Amino acid sequence: MPRVAAESEEISFDGGNELPTLGELMKDLEEGHRKKYSGADSPDHHIVDLTSLEIRPVPLLLSFNNLKYDVRGKAATVKTLLNDVSGEVRDGDILAVLGASGAGKSTLIDALAGRVSTLKGTVTLNGEKVLQTQLLKVISAYVMQEDVLFPMLTVKETLMFASEFRLPRSLSKSKKMERVQALIDQLGLRNAADTIIGNEGHRGVSGGERRRVSIGVDIIHDPIVLFLDEPTSGLDSTNAFMVVQVLKRIARSGSMVIMSIHQPSARILDLLDRLIILSRGKSVFNGSPTSLPQFLSDFGHPVSEKENITEFALDLIRQLEGSTDGTKELVEFNEKWQLQVSTEVTTSYKALSLKESIITSISRGKLVSGSTSSNPISMETVSYANTPLVETYILSKRYMKNWSRTPELIIAKIATVMVTGLLLATIYWRLDNTPRGAQERMAFFAFATSTIFYTCADNISVFIQERYIFLKETTHNAYRTYSYVISHALVSLPQLLALSIAFAATTFWTVGLSGGLESFFYYCLIIYAAFWSGSSFVTFISGLIPNARISFIVTISYLSYCLLMGGFYINRDRIPSYWIWFHYISLLKYPYEAVLINEFDDPSRCFVRGVQVFDGTLLAKVSDSMKYKLFDTLGNSLGTKITESTCLRTGPDLLLQQGISQLSKWDCLWITVACGLFFRILFYFSLLFGNKNKRT
Repeated sequence: MPRVAAESEEISFDGGNELPTLGELMKDLEEGHRKKYSGADSPDHHIVDLTSLEIRPVPLLLSFNNLKYDVRGKAATVKTLLNDVSGEVRDGDILAVLGASGAGKSTLIDALAGRVSTLKGTVTLNGEKVLQTQLLKVISAYVMQEDVLFPMLTVKETLMFASEFRLPRSLSKSKKMERVQALIDQLGLRNAADTIIGNEGHRGVSGGERRRVSIGVDIIHDPIVLFLDEPTSGLDSTNAFMVVQVLKRIARSGSMVIMSIHQPSARILDLLDRLIILSRGKSVFNGSPTSLPQFLSDFGHPVSEKENITEFALDLIRQLEGSTDGTKELVEFNEKWQLQVSTEVTTSYKALSLKESIITSISRGKLVSGSTSSNPISMETVSYANTPLVETYILSKRYMKNWSRTPELIIAKIATVMVTGLLLATIYWRLDNTPRGAQERMAFFAFATSTIFYTCADNISVFIQERYIFLKETTHNAYRTYSYVISHALVSLPQLLALSIAFAATTFWTVGLSGGLESFFYYCLIIYAAFWSGSSFVTFISGLIPNARISFIVTISYLSYCLLMGGFYINRDRIPSYWIWFHYISLLKYPYEAVLINEFDDPSRCFVRGVQVFDGTLLAKVSDSMKYKLFDTLGNSLGTKITESTCLRTGPDLLLQQGISQLSKWDCLWITVACGLFFRILFYFSLLFGNKNKRT
């Protein structure tokens, strides 16, 4: 449960990762407000006139004062990214943070959103300290600079999945669809609603439309405060203007919009309500964009009518940064200018408490909820909108929909496996039961099992491509990490099954493997388990190492070591004792031994009969009559008769020769499946602890 520290009036939270209910947060604020004004100074209760509030904006004011943020570099050096930055923004307004690259724009946005630590200064909402509180997370949204979306989903599907993840489970599907339709209209995406997002290989929506979809995903719950990190970055002037127009509509709906921007055009500047210009972490201008020309003129640098005001200001700042004193004079002038200019604060912003203001916002449709109660405080705003089972279902459905729209990739995978199988079939066509045939069977199994694992290496890029989507969505509590891991495993199973059947069907009978349908069924199972184990290992590596090249190097290296120690190139009893441990952790050991046992475990099958025992030796050139005399001599010594048809080596004898005697084929199957589960668990922990991104 949250608590309020009466001395500082700052809200702090104990108790894990569960977000408190919105009602608890409101109650917390009210208690803090009463403690502040205890006794005779306690203010009267305020009556909210909703009819009058419909004429003017909802009274919310976000203020930040004297923000300072330092980071430690190499050799214990300290770099100041923000230095004494102050400002404010009201609901219905857009505050833009302007500056050159490295000025501190994104750092300020992150600081206000509570995404940096060790920040000095205060951030208040209607006088209540909200910096790094759960309340700020509940009522705000943060839009990243990069567009991280599934490329093969349509605009409507993307927003619909966002609503299923973010909106309360008590909200019906029709209500969620209504919210999505309203959002599509608000974002100006009606004509592109059924168009896929697209990527380099598939044409989809334009860059501006993609950016608006990214914004829509994060504001699906209609937040009160919206933070955006350079939403116009990479867009042409027309698309950038359309994006800011959308943000203006969002602000007018009762939100406050705070964004960083690099170099706005004159049209975009007209849409902004407040502007902060930064230079190396310091504020050199803070006010209305309309007052910027007068500010620069008073500073002694008037702007000509034909020149873009923001370009002129940034060029001036760049010149000052290159001088001896830097922007010190401009910073001091801005401080004096701020004192001279009166800041207009209406009484409505002082009249309502934060609790009353948020209730009024909710009554107007902000913070979308499925509650049917007339009292907005009774709504449940929990950590996750869905149960783990529902999360797994939605994630699986989204992945399958995105994956099914790339049939060329599906066909290419199956075709690759079938071509590999046919190639092996033509090389090892209908092997016989001779000593050479037995040796060629072992070579086929060694190459087949290693090929299965190497084929799985293409899965390295799958999670790496989705990584930032996962980070962004889990940061917003869209779903639990283990729900993602389970769904990721479940949707891979049908694909792996198709690959397993394709490979088994093209090799089992063509190579001449024995055992009939029962052996074929087991052959399919162990190939399926090998694909599962290899895919799980590769998935774990991609979760552990976000760099695709390094992940590929690690994967190929480990699989090569597994092949070396798996038992084909060197038998188990010949491996040095200091390397025997690697033999038992080799992923190829268990599928390889399993297929060998499946093939050679029948004692009735003979692979060395009579004179075949001399094949491949110097005695192979001796005449058959001499070989029979040798058999007679050996038979007399052994006390048995050896003829041309006498079986000298059966399948189990070959297994013992290969050092395969510790496990049954079913043991090998279950161990292979268990290896896949083990790597999925490791994948979960790599996501849980190893994928942290403060810029999400």
